Amino acid sequence: MATSPRRFSAFDFRDRDDTISQFHPDVQPKNGANLQRNKSERSRLQPLMRADTSATQPPLPKPKLKGVTGWQAQWDAWMVNEGGKRIFFFVFLFLHALVFAFSFMNYDLSDNLTKARKAFGITYPIARSAALILHVDVVFILLPICRNFISLLRRTQLSNIIPFDKNITFHKAVGWSIVTFTGVHILAHMVNFWELAKLTAPPKANFRQVLAKFFEVNSTTGPAVTGWIMTISLAVMVWFARESKKRQPNGGFERFWYTHHLFIVFFINWQLHGMFCMIKPDNPPYCSSNTIGVFWRYWFVGGVIFIYERILREIRSRHRTYISKVIQHPSSVLEVQIKKEKITTRAGQYIFINCPEVSYFQWHPFTLTSAPEEDYISIHIRVQGDFTTAFAAVLGADFSKDKDRKDDASIVVRPPLNRVLPRIMVDGPFGSASEDFFKFESVLLVGAGIGVTPFASILKSIWYRMNNLNTSGKHTRLSKVYFTWVIRDFGTAEWFHSLLHAIEEQDYQNRIEISIYLTAKIKEDDMNNILVQDVGAEKDAITSLRAPTHFGRPNWDRVFSSIVDRHPDTDIGVFFCGPPALSKTLHIMSNKYTTAQGTRFFFGKENF
Repeated sequence: MATSPRRFSAFDFRDRDDTISQFHPDVQPKNGANLQRNKSERSRLQPLMRADTSATQPPLPKPKLKGVTGWQAQWDAWMVNEGGKRIFFFVFLFLHALVFAFSFMNYDLSDNLTKARKAFGITYPIARSAALILHVDVVFILLPICRNFISLLRRTQLSNIIPFDKNITFHKAVGWSIVTFTGVHILAHMVNFWELAKLTAPPKANFRQVLAKFFEVNSTTGPAVTGWIMTISLAVMVWFARESKKRQPNGGFERFWYTHHLFIVFFINWQLHGMFCMIKPDNPPYCSSNTIGVFWRYWFVGGVIFIYERILREIRSRHRTYISKVIQHPSSVLEVQIKKEKITTRAGQYIFINCPEVSYFQWHPFTLTSAPEEDYISIHIRVQGDFTTAFAAVLGADFSKDKDRKDDASIVVRPPLNRVLPRIMVDGPFGSASEDFFKFESVLLVGAGIGVTPFASILKSIWYRMNNLNTSGKHTRLSKVYFTWVIRDFGTAEWFHSLLHAIEEQDYQNRIEISIYLTAKIKEDDMNNILVQDVGAEKDAITSLRAPTHFGRPNWDRVFSSIVDRHPDTDIGVFFCGPPALSKTLHIMSNKYTTAQGTRFFFGKENF
């Protein structure tokens, strides 16, 4: 058996190869190339960025290890980010195929169903098999949205097998399975109802009489009525749950939220749907409690957990909670600091907020930006949707004057003396992918725009631990943190500046490298002003940080290959929050630069 290479100590906070940071290709240009950065900026450049900036860094050759075959190495590398969730989804599909196959054989070969098969043909076992798959789906449909249940399980060893961070994706997959097999069930039963109409129609009935009987069966029988109510409820839920509809302005999310509660109507009619015993077996007892109305048996486990979670939410919402401070930041960002009793948080978690003054029934998720070491919890909200706009208004924030402001300073919102801040309710906190940052020796944190919010909590917690201000007494395994922030304009998250300044000033061991990328097109006058102020300066002209600002989008090949070079044989956590396009790129890069027995990149994305 091949032995795995020795991993570096988690308590070694030194860079792996100090010679990398001593020589920069821009200082000694090759072939007479011009200097790409001024001298003061090169001295401030983070070690990770001290790579050849004139061309894309090629991927490092993957080492060949003795005793490890090519397919085995590829399999091990594939299992890092893809294997668990792919295998889990394959098992889910295989379960459906298995249930359908055995169910079809049962209904097609059972001695007690010969009359039904003779009357309806092959569509009878198809309809019943599709119905059984729908019963299996209802076992899983509620579990992924039981967030306390998921947060509890993701801290167990099951998280190595089941991708709990993909709970919403799995919920959608089960939902589409219900839609698919509902269609199969309906089409098969339409054929069955046509055959039933021909059997119950008068002798020698013409086509119109049979068609009239068909519509009568479809509108007067118990299974038909409950079935159409279920179909309409499901269609409305699916229509408004689509991303394009959910993200529409003027109430898109609200329509999704309220229509999704039609699942209660859907489930009630599902229970009634099979209790009419319309198609009877050949032998008595024709309809028993073991054969009809069995929906509750499949719904019971997930339903009980879901109801428990709803009760827990109501209990939590009654805990004493009040808003202690509201800060209005530039670029329509609102900071809300909250005091709540009986709450314990972890860095990287998120909560659900409800404001009865806006809507008593709507709960919206927001990432925590406060560290566990602080005596309050805080969230930062980009005010751009219906709920956030209404919530900011009841808090007294007014972003209509932002355009008239000449500075980028934050403002503490002070409500009038005769106005009381609204009551809010908090549910959570809940675990997310970013919560796992402490499991790794090195991490790459990537935030895009306001997507930097989960990393505010993480960087704050790391800063507290670096300065021995952590009250829990726990020490972090992290030896290196690479923080990359991609923003369109620097005012996007002005509230984050003070934290970055504090981290840079206190990071004596250079454990946190900050890289900021500005992607917006800069006016010529502004660019000239930046260049003039940057020459000979010890800090960046835009951010006032020692780390210089990069213009354009990151060269991810260079970033990942540099991390591999600096951290051989190390597990690296890659955590991202932002738009799907960049998420896909980072996912691909994590797989591209992962080697089975070398550096492994574990990709995680905020998903709630």
